[in-house]
Amino acid sequence: QVHLVESGGGLVQAGGSLRLSCAASGRTFSTYAMGWFRQAPGNEREFVAAISASGRTFYADSVKGRFTISRDNAKNTVYLQMNDLKPEDTAVYYCAARSSMGVRTTPHEYDYWGQGTQVTVSS
Repeated sequence: QVHLVESGGGLVQAGGSLRLSCAASGRTFSTYAMGWFRQAPGNEREFVAAISASGRTFYADSVKGRFTISRDNAKNTVYLQMNDLKPEDTAVYYCAARSSMGVRTTPHEYDYWGQGTQVTVSS
């Protein structure tokens, strides 16, 4: 079992930055692929970024060049650095863990989820 807790969300103006953190429990964090998803009201949950156990990263086209996912296995934590934020980035952001090493982009391929953290970008 893996317990995930996100933090770092908030209100920011367009063009600003935020860094989300996701702290994971468990001794096998380094073997998990990790992902960030987001969900805006009325929309389906969508893929944002993922990082494999080996550190390979993958991004949605909408955030490529603006967002950076990283992980610190010593701290059991995955991060999402978000720069040049836009109003359309407004959503609840979720951290997810996949008990396999490879990167995936669909929610159903992840086994554990955090409770989410709200990100609001004002214009």
